[in-house]
Amino acid sequence: MAHLLGAEALHLEYPTRVVFDSVTAGIDEGDRIGIVGRNGDGKSSLLGMLAGRIQPDGGRVTRRGGVRMAVLDQGDTLDPARTVGASIVGTQPEHEWAGDARVRDVIAGLVSDIGWDATVGSLSGGQRRRVALAALLVDDWDIVALDEPTNHLDVEGITWLAGHLRTRWAPNAGGLLVVTHDRWFLDEVATATWEVHDRVVEPFEGGYAAYVLQRVERDRQAAAVESKRQNLMRKELAWLRRGPPARTSKPKFRIDAANQLIEDVPEIRDRVALSRLATARLGKDVVDLLDVSVSYGDKPVLRGIEWRIGPGERTAILGANGAGKSTLLAVIAGTLQPDSGRVKRGKTVQLAMLDQQFTELAEIGGDRVRDVLARTRTTYVVDGKEMTPAQLLERLGFAREHLSARVGELSGGQKRRLQFLLILLSEPNVLVLDEPTNDVDTDMLAAMEDVLDSWPGTLIVVSHDRYLLERITDQQYAIIDGGLRHLPGGVDEYLRLRQAQAAAPTGAKQSSTPEAAATRLSGAEERAARKELTATERKLERLGERIAGIHERMAAHDQGDYEGIGRLNDELREAESENAALEERWFELSELAG
Repeated sequence: MAHLLGAEALHLEYPTRVVFDSVTAGIDEGDRIGIVGRNGDGKSSLLGMLAGRIQPDGGRVTRRGGVRMAVLDQGDTLDPARTVGASIVGTQPEHEWAGDARVRDVIAGLVSDIGWDATVGSLSGGQRRRVALAALLVDDWDIVALDEPTNHLDVEGITWLAGHLRTRWAPNAGGLLVVTHDRWFLDEVATATWEVHDRVVEPFEGGYAAYVLQRVERDRQAAAVESKRQNLMRKELAWLRRGPPARTSKPKFRIDAANQLIEDVPEIRDRVALSRLATARLGKDVVDLLDVSVSYGDKPVLRGIEWRIGPGERTAILGANGAGKSTLLAVIAGTLQPDSGRVKRGKTVQLAMLDQQFTELAEIGGDRVRDVLARTRTTYVVDGKEMTPAQLLERLGFAREHLSARVGELSGGQKRRLQFLLILLSEPNVLVLDEPTNDVDTDMLAAMEDVLDSWPGTLIVVSHDRYLLERITDQQYAIIDGGLRHLPGGVDEYLRLRQAQAAAPTGAKQSSTPEAAATRLSGAEERAARKELTATERKLERLGERIAGIHERMAAHDQGDYEGIGRLNDELREAESENAALEERWFELSELAG
């Protein structure tokens, strides 16, 4: 395999600290490398040195003659006066770039909704990011280095980008370097992982899932069995092996080794116990959205939303950028009143929201972190262990010296973690998370997920991080054409729906609306649909009670009786499969019955 780029004995230091000390690494044809590490450990600096943008204080970077390398920075480097078209294809005549299938694919995948003649200065930050990414991908490069490429991309955009990068080069051609906190994306595109930590770059085989296993094995060799039990990576691995079937087929590590490592790790969440606690704190009524509609001017955003949010539900909300996710959260939180319909809240609901604007920190920017924590006077329980606010903050990645820093001086990732902690300590029973992964590295995401595993309340999450959504929620909904649709098939079903929606002709899209479907039914057919809808609702209710009963029997069953637990597991899977099919039929009937 031909060599593309090499780094030998790199040393880099800033006035206050040494970032790298004698780092040696190389990139060969066919390498697809994901770079992970804590915020501030030097991931972007490593990319800068490899690309020749940062000069190391020692060592050297060599590149094979003729190798072309492109870098997507986190910063915005586009000329605001240029048009979108000129920024992407330059001065090429239309017949040239339009005749290139790859260029057409990039434009359709990233900027199809942005005006070709619009100036860059008139675009939003997310649109500018997509234009910059498109401008890089339309050209031919031997090495592509991307620094947080999924920022500002929705789930569809991230899925498209992963597919594009997998097929951009022949299997043994080109090189890819990706710095990202999106773990699903890493698993999709990376065949190797570099972990940046403690002044070194440590290589691992495979994507994120394989990296987790190897970290666990490394820690197991260095620690005693009981101490390693507390390792977050083992809990992460347990979910990876027990999670969606599609995920377990991707890692290239030995399945037997993974099973041996997790055989004594309990399930990530005790759903029965958490449901009981949530019901005790909330009662049966949480938030009901009854025929809720919201418009901005003449543009309808939400149409006739019917959603009864139950105690202990853990729900992800999917949707394209601009679909109305933040609007839905605002309606649930009570900060936005619907144009029509009603929002009914339970009397005991205490809702808290982790937003993108650091609202909770706005008034305490001049206070020191230690003083802020001292005012909380609250403890928090994680995995049955009581922790002080300072201990919990340390678990979320704060060093002790950061306790003396002023809140306004913290980095974006540190502010996000402090904001998360303060919300948890306010003891809400309904928690709404709006893009919680912003500015947070993979280790801290795992720590946040670990804390949420034992949080007993109703959880609603909006995020483009597919891994996080699958990890901390039990059900997914999508906002499509202003309506709210349940997704028994999860993110994969959402992507199929969006793909079908994009492929359908205009007339077919219009005729698929509930109103049009209802007009095609005769009176007798509509009555039959309503009758079947009512019967299906009764079946779903009975099946829900049956599933809850199975969970209770599993919780009370002798955990040493593996055969009995296995039978209950089979019974549960069968019931959940039947429930998913009934829910799909319910949505079909609800559209037909209008």
